[in-house]
Order: sequence, then C-alpha cells, then structure tokens
Amino acid sequence: MSLPHSVRIVDVGPRDGLQNEKQQVPADTKVELIRRLGEAGLKSIEATAFVSPKWVPQMADNAEVMAKIARLPGVSYPVLVPNEKGLEAAIAAGAKEVAVFGAASEAFSQKNINCSIAESLARFRPVVEAAKKADIAVRGYVSCVLGCPYQGEVAPLAVAEVAWALYEMGCYEISLGDTIGSGTPEKTKAMIEAVAKRVPLKKIAGHYHDTYGMAVANIYASLELGVAVFDASVAGLGGCPYAAGASGNVATEDVVWLLKGLGIDSGIDLDKLVDTGAWIAAQLGRESGSKVARALLAKRAKAACA
Repeated sequence: MSLPHSVRIVDVGPRDGLQNEKQQVPADTKVELIRRLGEAGLKSIEATAFVSPKWVPQMADNAEVMAKIARLPGVSYPVLVPNEKGLEAAIAAGAKEVAVFGAASEAFSQKNINCSIAESLARFRPVVEAAKKADIAVRGYVSCVLGCPYQGEVAPLAVAEVAWALYEMGCYEISLGDTIGSGTPEKTKAMIEAVAKRVPLKKIAGHYHDTYGMAVANIYASLELGVAVFDASVAGLGGCPYAAGASGNVATEDVVWLLKGLGIDSGIDLDKLVDTGAWIAAQLGRESGSKVARALLAKRAKAACA
C-alpha cells in the first residue's frame, strides 16, 4: 500500500501531556498553549478532561480553559470524558467533541478504572448515545494495544474486539494507544491488521509512546498500512504514570519532521511548532522532549552566533 498523501495530527499535549504534571499549570498557560498550537496549524487539539479533580487535579480548571479558548475556524478542541457526568459538564462548557477511554488489557482496566473491559464498555454506551443526541462527536481511545504494565503481552485480537465495540457503539474514530511504549514496528503492523478486519482503516488512529524510542518507527509502520491519523504531544509532554520509565507521548515535532521527509502534508508549520514546544518546556522548567526540536534550536543558536 502506498503512503497517505496527507496526515492529520491530534495534539494531546494540553490534556494528556499536562495531566500528570506535579506542578499546577495555570489555566492561562494551557489556553496560550492551545492558541499557539492552533496558530502552528494543528487542526485537532485535545484541550482538557472532564474528570474528577480528586483523581486528576491538573484538570480541575477544565471549564475555565474551555471558556477562554479562542476557537479558530476549522479546528476541533476535543475533551476527555469518563462517564455521563463528565459528558454533561463538557457539554455545559461548550465542548463539540469528546473522547472515551477503554483498555485492551483486562488487568489494566481493573487497576486503572476498577472494572472489567466489558463493564467499561457498558459504561460508555450511554455516554456515546447521549453525546450523539446532543450532536457531539465521540472519539474512542484503546490503551495497552501493544503491551500492559501488569499482564505483559496483549493479543491483537483483544485489541480488535475493544476497538470494534467502541466503533460499533458510535465512535467516529478509534485511537490505538501503546500506553507503555513497548511496541515495535512488526508488532504494530500485526495489531493494526487485526483491528482493520473489524474497523475501517480510515477510522483508525495511532497513539504511540516513546519509552523505548520506537514511536516514530511505529508511526512509519502504520503509515505503510495506510493509517493517516496520529496522536502526538508538543515537546513530547506526558507519559503513563503506570509504566516505569515511560518517557511520554511521541513529540509532535518529531512526527512532523518524519512526515516532511516522506513528502506527506501535515499542514503544520514546523518552526512555529518548535517555538511552541520550547515555550511550554520553559514554562515547565525543562528542556523539550523532542529530539527534532532540540536539534533545530541548536542549529538556530549556532547560526545566530556565526
């Protein structure tokens, strides 16, 4: 199969990237990050999560963030919701798209949300139905698609079953997440091939963490199969709190560099994106987690001194 001509990137930095930060990030900083990502050309920016502040304190300002976003035409600002209560709060805050989050690992589901996979899917069904009645688009996430911190290997067929269940109940797109970043290209292909037998390929997205440095390789493997939507996080923000050593989501800058090298259009201005990543990294008191950003910033600095 030939590579896609264009790719849509969903930047999950403002939500997935920031949710586990120990320092409280001000709402205005989150809003500014979202604005900068939009100005850089991102068309899908995951803005926040309507979850219990008891479990995710960083997202307690969700309604404030949604109220302050200057929405750009043609840009979507999806939010994560775990249940009907979260959906109601998201709709009240003006959300037009939400995401629900399931797991392909029975052990992870029990540890993470204290219920079985079947029970989690049963919880999501009324959420999706209510969202559709309110004309709210729903995206489905499947975690642990290439490995679980508790049970180890996860069978591709198990991933396919959960992905199909989410698609069948009305999710317009299914994002397949390598939560612990242990996947490799051939395993990624086998997993996607299994899912694609149940869910149309054009409805599949890839979400790869870079714990073992394999995220970009897994994205390339996915591109070879025709996947054309990928989640990424500016500056490589985020990580899985359940996975030892997890270095976080693949950096959006690294994905754009790969696509640029392949001649695939992402619609993203890499220079503006690098500047955005450097800015948010500075706000958090650290260096960008993007290798591409670090290389380009060093090149700029060298040119400025020449």
